[in-house]
Amino acid sequence: MKLSMFGDRRFLSELSRVALPIAAQSLMLSAVAVADTLMLGGVEQNAMSAVSLATKVQFIQNMILSALVSALVALGAQYWGKKDTGALNRLFCITLRLCGLTSLGFFVLCEFFPGAVMRLMTNDPELIGIAVEYLRLAAWSYLLTGLTQCYLALLKVSDHPGEAAMISSTAVVVNIALNAVLIFGLLGAPRMGVRGAAAATLVSRVVELVWSAALSRKKGHLSPDLRQLLAVDRVLSRDYFKCMLPMLGAGLLWGVGFVSYSAFMGHIDQDAPAANSVASSVIELVCCLCNGLASGGGILVGNALGAGDLERGKRYGTYLVRISFVCGLMTSALMFAVTPLVLRVVHLSGRADLYLKDMMLVMTVYTVGRVVNTITINGVFTAGGDTMFDLYSLAVTMWGIAVPLAALGTFVFHWPVWMVYACTCLDEVGKIPWVMQHFHKYKWVRDLTRGRV
Repeated sequence: MKLSMFGDRRFLSELSRVALPIAAQSLMLSAVAVADTLMLGGVEQNAMSAVSLATKVQFIQNMILSALVSALVALGAQYWGKKDTGALNRLFCITLRLCGLTSLGFFVLCEFFPGAVMRLMTNDPELIGIAVEYLRLAAWSYLLTGLTQCYLALLKVSDHPGEAAMISSTAVVVNIALNAVLIFGLLGAPRMGVRGAAAATLVSRVVELVWSAALSRKKGHLSPDLRQLLAVDRVLSRDYFKCMLPMLGAGLLWGVGFVSYSAFMGHIDQDAPAANSVASSVIELVCCLCNGLASGGGILVGNALGAGDLERGKRYGTYLVRISFVCGLMTSALMFAVTPLVLRVVHLSGRADLYLKDMMLVMTVYTVGRVVNTITINGVFTAGGDTMFDLYSLAVTMWGIAVPLAALGTFVFHWPVWMVYACTCLDEVGKIPWVMQHFHKYKWVRDLTRGRV
């Protein structure tokens, strides 16, 4: 049967309603990284490089939190489609417990052992010193991140994606404004440099958490019953961990691998991390639409599967894969188009500028794989609880190919920066055929809900 997404007005309407606010939220979050990069680059290139390396710690934290929250979204979307809010509330409490413990662990690590953490990232004493100064204050924002992500996920799943986007967008505006004030000492504020960037992030996290928690108590919203926070639902917990653990494994494999790429750059010279920092910010910015499509589209697929309409879920998944290729090619073209603009706007040393130009050109190819895989794996497969594939594919393509090649190029063969960087991009492009083959097995077309009200 030939499927036409353009003739399916229900799908297009729901996708626009759910995915576009999430894409806008992703865009605003990426804007913070870009603002940090540009503002700290205006202070000093080493400040930008050091903070870029330091935030890789938060990147690892976010990988863990993402797995925990993604399991809530995957199962929660199906229970919301089934209209079982009791199960959704219990899932929220399970996730909030785990996210709180994770955030506490990263707070302790960054507040009390920042030097040891940064020595894993670079051997440059100046970069380590700047990064430690940043981490000791940023650690307090890491303490709140997990709680915030749980409440925002609950809003998205329970049919309030626009409000979640509004909260995140407002927090981003606060973050960027405070960045300017505290980094440069504007409006009579003290000039705090890298500590100003950390303080701005902390304030924005407080805004997000207070607002999202308060909003969940309003009429028309799903209000979590926190009295169940310590309650144990063995059946639902088993389903949650079955869905979450492969995503956690995959997230850690990808997160540690991605951080190792930055570490490789940090061991080449001071200019490579600076260029990599800008390149990473740009790729996150231009991939915002794919993040929205993965999250929003996954919720739609999950709603359909949880409601027992497996054919509609399968149809929506097929639409999303087709969209992923179109979006991937558009993103690649956009990356190529913005390269001259980025090179003009960002002020780096002559060598770092050359590194950045080469990285941007490599990313025009990388983005196609990044977009297709994000929408298909994180959106479609996760919606049906098919979470093991991502773990397998990362073990083979990233840790079996990309990381070893990049490590050899850095420490043994001393390849040029662009070659090492290209090695780090091999995994996304190389696994597209494997992802498509797995998609057409339709193992992800499953109703994960339990028969209870």
